[in-house]
Amino acid sequence: MAYSVRLISIEEKAALAERYAPEVKHEVKSEIYGCCVKLLTGSAEVKDRWEENFYFISSSIRSHARLYVVYDSDLGDDQVLYDPLSKTAFLVNFSYYGWIKSLALSAAGDVLEDNHGIFSVHGACLDLRGRGICILGGSGAGKTTHTYGLLRSPETRVVSDDWFFARIYGDDVLAYGSEKNFYIRAELSQIWKEFSGLIDKAEFDEEGRAVVDIRLAIGKGRILPLTTLSMVIILKRDPEDEVITRRLEPAEALKILEESGYYNPHFLVKSEFKRDLRSSFFRTLFSRVPVFVVNTTGTPEESQRAIGKLITEGLRQV
Repeated sequence: MAYSVRLISIEEKAALAERYAPEVKHEVKSEIYGCCVKLLTGSAEVKDRWEENFYFISSSIRSHARLYVVYDSDLGDDQVLYDPLSKTAFLVNFSYYGWIKSLALSAAGDVLEDNHGIFSVHGACLDLRGRGICILGGSGAGKTTHTYGLLRSPETRVVSDDWFFARIYGDDVLAYGSEKNFYIRAELSQIWKEFSGLIDKAEFDEEGRAVVDIRLAIGKGRILPLTTLSMVIILKRDPEDEVITRRLEPAEALKILEESGYYNPHFLVKSEFKRDLRSSFFRTLFSRVPVFVVNTTGTPEESQRAIGKLITEGLRQV
């Protein structure tokens, strides 16, 4: 991660809101899994991408969290100032929209975590015939590549390609999506030619990414609002490990998640209390569903075959 986060008091938040008020030309309220998150910015480009990315909510709804996306010559690039009491974040001198949208999801997640027992998962969530598959992994492990690789099959549907919210109901763990459209990389079509038509029509930013309606490539009926998780796959890329797939014990899987920061670099608050909440959730998740690790050192097609075989065999055992 290249941005920094500093927690601020509600008094400092009030002073910053007054300071940046003249810059705010656009205000947009959006719904992120039941939370009203308000964007305040002077950038028309950020506003447009945000509106493509998230679902609309009535402007009469009071916001649960707020994101100021502003520019300030007195401060350095990519700084986040966050007041956890009012759930207000100031994103100063940001140029990459991907971080903006992730921090919006994180702010909503902070509300849901504190008040509703709902947790953020920075990973993809797919559905195969009513059974949810969570795909996690660090940068470079192939999470995006293999999520879209699996979407080439008409039997696979998608809840989220990057971030979803999860809640425990009895013996089940339910996963919910929250984004209207997805933010994808231009090189996706170089790996999977099936998405070239979608890529050709997209407007990409300087980072080579665009918010796109994935329905245009896979069909409207293959976007789901929720699923019940039945399997977790953790991707890694380790050329020194000859084992391609193996099942993890719950304690081992939890240790991997804790040591990796839950594969989520966008958490705004990382206190001991928050770590306990997150570990408790993942401990429960891993006790309810099988967890596997897949080493993606092969070609994309080779790794896809290994993942596909694992899913087919794994779901038979659930």
